[in-house]
Amino acid sequence: MTTPAIDINYLNTFARKMVQEKKSAVGFPCNQNVKLADFYHWYAVSGLADVAMNNVGDPRKPSLYALNTHEFENQVIDFFSPLYGFSPGEAWGFVTNSGTDGNNHGIYFGVNVLSSLSEIKPILYVSEEAHYSIKRLGDLQGLDMRQIPTNVRGEIEVQAFEQALDPSRPALIVIAVGTTFKGGIDNQDAIDEILTRKKPVAVYRHVDAALFGGFLPFSENAHIVNHDVRKYDSIAVSGHKFFGFDEPLGIFMTTNKVLAKQNPFQVSYLNGSVPTISCSRSALAPLKFWWQIHNTGVDGYRRQADLILKNAVYLKHRLDEINYPAWKNDISNTVYFLRPGDWVMKKWSLAPYEDDRLGGKLAHDIVMRHEGMHTIDRFIDDLLLDQRGGSQTD
Repeated sequence: MTTPAIDINYLNTFARKMVQEKKSAVGFPCNQNVKLADFYHWYAVSGLADVAMNNVGDPRKPSLYALNTHEFENQVIDFFSPLYGFSPGEAWGFVTNSGTDGNNHGIYFGVNVLSSLSEIKPILYVSEEAHYSIKRLGDLQGLDMRQIPTNVRGEIEVQAFEQALDPSRPALIVIAVGTTFKGGIDNQDAIDEILTRKKPVAVYRHVDAALFGGFLPFSENAHIVNHDVRKYDSIAVSGHKFFGFDEPLGIFMTTNKVLAKQNPFQVSYLNGSVPTISCSRSALAPLKFWWQIHNTGVDGYRRQADLILKNAVYLKHRLDEINYPAWKNDISNTVYFLRPGDWVMKKWSLAPYEDDRLGGKLAHDIVMRHEGMHTIDRFIDDLLLDQRGGSQTD
């Protein structure tokens, strides 16, 4: 059998399409302002593009497999741990392959902690509008799960949570900091008050802060994801959302105290325990994160956070100007509105949703760094054209 030749023209056509499409992709939380060309140039000329690296094992322990980027992975976690309110030397974490990977570890670590405190099987509590990965992971890990209704803003209904909470069993609570469609933030103060009053057998709090966990530490609302303030047990944040990477990745952080409650699974050829669910892990992702941190810095991330929040306010203002039914939660870069025509949905890669409380069919625009005021104005022009019964082919 002959080896098929690489069709460069085919690949280049695909690449041009992707580069063009990214300019109007505003309905999903992927930051298209990716700046990795210099990184990949260095990666190729350095020779690493021809090295099989692997971050298997605990990044905090010396690895018997020398071809890894654990030192860079640890520096990424050490950069973020104080931003998320962890004390020096308190945090343990790693660079994940996605936000779902981080949530999987949060739930799995939570089950192990709760099992060390009680023989009673825990209940997983999560809001109905939290990311669908939580439901999938709860099912995957064989957990009893209670989905809690949400208010019109997408936040967990506190009274419904209180009614659902069974104090006779350990509680594993996934707190949504920025729900997928509306950008709702669960009220952690109200949740804590209920837990203090009803006193479940044991409690583990995991924060799913996929998108919002990227920009909140660099805003005036950093306390929402601050471990020292909120007392959560673990947190998962996506890297391909606010931070702007070219593929799914993220960070998972918890404490050494939580880590100590995990099944060690001693593996001699890996120099000890392997606490992660995933065995082999990307060695390239930590390198890219390290590169970006050193190119951007805290001040750069602060400017980017401020920009997307201001542009989200501008989008809501423009929608209000044309009397287009739209909503935006506080501390959010997500604007949701009545669903426009199919051609607008397709052109702008908008995500559909339904909520009868807000008129039925909805869509949303998640304002990321690649969506500036000029792009927002073009989007508004298309909504106006759609309202008049026109389309992009007119």
